Amino acid sequence: MEYLELNNGVKMPVEGLGTFLMSPADAEAASLAALEAGYEHIDTANAYMNEKAVGRAIAKSGVARDKLFVSTKLWPSVYEAGDAAVDSTLARLGLDYVDMLILHQPVGNYLAAWRTMEKAYREGKVRALGLSNFPQDKIAEVIEHAEIKPPLVTVECHPYFAQTELREYLGQYGIVVEAWYPLGHGDKALQAEPVFVRLGEKYGKTPAQVILRWHTQMGTSIIPGSKNPAHIADNADIFDFSLSDDEMAEVAKLDGTKKYYEATEEALAGYAAMKPDFDAQE
Repeated sequence: MEYLELNNGVKMPVEGLGTFLMSPADAEAASLAALEAGYEHIDTANAYMNEKAVGRAIAKSGVARDKLFVSTKLWPSVYEAGDAAVDSTLARLGLDYVDMLILHQPVGNYLAAWRTMEKAYREGKVRALGLSNFPQDKIAEVIEHAEIKPPLVTVECHPYFAQTELREYLGQYGIVVEAWYPLGHGDKALQAEPVFVRLGEKYGKTPAQVILRWHTQMGTSIIPGSKNPAHIADNADIFDFSLSDDEMAEVAKLDGTKKYYEATEEALAGYAAMKPDFDAQE
C-alpha cells in the first residue's frame, strides 16, 4: 500500500474500498474481503445505509483499529443536528472515532455542519474533514469560513474527466482529490481504450489495474467498489509497477472525453428533501 499525507499531517492509504450502492449484507462481506486482502481504508456514508454493516465487518476482521482508515459522510438532513449527527454516525459504526468525516452534498446548511465537524475534530472524534460533490465555488466558500481547512475533496474523477482545473485550485491548499468513479462507473469503453489495453499487456495487468495505477500516480485517493473478492484483491494489486511520464501523458489525452454525473438543480433539491432514518439500517 502507498499513502498520502493530508494537509493536517494525517497519513491516508491511497486506496480503499467504496461501498456505494451495496446492501448491508454485501457491504459487510465486501469489507471483510477487502480487509483480508490487505486494504486499510473502508469508505461508507449515512445515505448508503450500510454503516452498521461496515462496523460489523471491522469488528469481525480482528484488524487493530489504529491500522485502519475509516471514512463516512454526513447527509444534508443531519447538517443542523450538531453533535448528535456525529455521535449517531459513530454509534452505527461502533467506533470511538472516524478517520475522515465528509459532507456528502453541497445543499442545506453545510457551513453549520462544517462547524460541527470542526468541533468533533478538536474533540478527537474525527481525524480529518472532507467535502463530497462540492463545486469549486462552494469549496471556496467553505475554505473562507473554515477554521480547519478541508484536506480532501471527493468528486467524479477518471481518465475521461481528470478534474484538471479543480486539481490546480485545490493544490494551493494541499487538498487531495479523491475519485469516487475511478473506473468510470464500470464503463467498458473506458477499459477498452487502446492505451489501457496496450499498457496492461506491457505490465501484465488488466486495463482496470492500469487505470487505478494512473490515479495513484496522479496523487489521487481512490475508492473502487466491488462485491467480488477476486476483483477486490485485483484492484489492490497495483503497486508493483509504475507508468512512465510518457505513458502518463498518453492517458492525459483522454481528458475531457466524458462526464457521467451532473449535479442538476432538480437532483440537489431531491437530496435536500431526503430524510432517511439512518438508524433503521440493518
